[in-house]
This record gives sequence, structure tokens and C-alpha cells, in this order.
Amino acid sequence: MKKRFISYLICIFIFVSCAPSEMVQPPQKPAKVALVLGAGASKGFAHIGVLKVLESNRIPIHMVVGTSAGSFVGSLYAYGYDSFQLQKMAISIEKGDIADISIPDNGFIKGELLENYINRAVRNTPMEKMRIPFYAVATNIQNGQEVVFGTGNTGKAVRASCSIPGIFRSVKITGQMYVDGGVVSPVAVDAARRMGADIVIAVDISADIANIQPESTIETILQSISIMYSRISNVQLSKADVVIKPKVGYIGSADFNKRHEAILEGEKAAMEALPKINAIIAKLKQEGRIE
Repeated sequence: MKKRFISYLICIFIFVSCAPSEMVQPPQKPAKVALVLGAGASKGFAHIGVLKVLESNRIPIHMVVGTSAGSFVGSLYAYGYDSFQLQKMAISIEKGDIADISIPDNGFIKGELLENYINRAVRNTPMEKMRIPFYAVATNIQNGQEVVFGTGNTGKAVRASCSIPGIFRSVKITGQMYVDGGVVSPVAVDAARRMGADIVIAVDISADIANIQPESTIETILQSISIMYSRISNVQLSKADVVIKPKVGYIGSADFNKRHEAILEGEKAAMEALPKINAIIAKLKQEGRIE
């Protein structure tokens, strides 16, 4: 018994003596950078300007999360269109391509044209097959819950995310009714975190509210909703690593005529944020968490 105990002590001594002086640290997991594109109707053209700057500066994007107009632009980018192709599409698109006006019945716009436009553009690719993982944020109008779509019909998910209450008809998906994601998450930073994002670059196009006089029922609804977006987005924006805020307050939510200006404002705001973004990416590269 005594010999066995001595042998045991000797084994412990040998093990301790041979152990490395420092514990080997496990490699850190690769970092995921999420681009979160916010709600804002026609102001969403600014997202394209942001993408132009990020793309030209080779900022890696591993995930795209979009709400309303952000889901529209985000779905096309996640599918594989580059920012210059998106700009070309933005210049050629007309309201009639995506807005099927009808007699008001839970909304002025049915939304079928918008759904079909996206599905044609992405060649009916389902969300889970996108080149970059893509998530569209909508609101369950029956219980008020945020819902993040990441699989299934891309056009329908984007349509649901864009269905501004009072403007678009709500969308039924698997027995539930959905409206614009901006009702609960105009800039869905929390959703990006839940989907595994380590770094969040958020684009907020709702904060800059200008003194615009609405001239129609639709414009009044859109202006009211823009004010709502700007008030409720701050909670989530505080959790983003970088917030890009294009100055698009002077652009009406239904104004397609200022798409060029919106794109330029997106570029300007992204350029202002670029030093902070580059510093984050450089740190991640130094840590070996990103290529």
C-alpha cells in the first residue's frame, strides 16, 4: 500500500514537472461582421451608397440583416449584386415596378409586385441559399413580436418586412399576419447579435428628421412612421459597434426623385465612419480572427 502511494506521488511529480509553463490558449473563433440596414422607405437608397464605400474598401461582411427598405437592398446584396449593380437598378426602378396601387383594403398597396420584383432579381433563390447569410425582420401584427426570417421565399419575407401599416397590406405567412419590421426594430442590432454577429455595423436612415410638409394621406402616414422609427431605434443603436447615419432627412419617404442624393449621402456617411471601421477590422486581423 505504501509503495503504491509513493508511486502515485512520483507520477504526480513527473506530470507537474513536464507540464508546460503556460496553458495553451484555444484559438479564438473567427469574427462575424454583420451589416444591419435600417428602415426608411425611399431613404433606403442611401444603403447603396454605404455599400459602395464598404465594398471599395474591402470591408468583410459575413451577414446582412435588413428591416423594411433595408431588407429590400440587403436581399439583393446578399444574393450577389455588387454595389454598382445595385446603383444601376436603383436608377432604373420606378414606383410602378414595386407598388401595385389598389382600392384601400387594409392598405393602399398589395405588395405582390414588390415580392415578384425581388424573386425575379434573385432568380427565386430561397433565403438560406444566399451568397451571404441574409435575414429580414418583420412584425407579427397579431402579437406584436419581432420575427426574423432566414429561410424560405425571399420575396415574400422582404414584402412582409416592407409592409408599412396603412400603406401595404399585411402579409400572411404560415397562418400568421406580418407587417413592417420597423414597427418594433427599425435597425435590428439585437437580431444580428442573436444570429451570431460579433461586430455590428448599423445603418440608420431614420434619425435625421427634417421639416417636411406632407401633401397626401400616404405621405402623412410615412412621415408619422419615420418619426416613430427615429424614436424607437436608439435603444438598439447603442448596442452597435459602428453606426452610420446618412443625412437624408430632407428626402421624403415616398420621394423617388432624390435617389441620387440619397446614394451620395450614404457614401458621405460611410466615409466618415470608415476610420472607426478600419480600426476594428485591423484589430480583428491582428488577433487572427478575420482574414
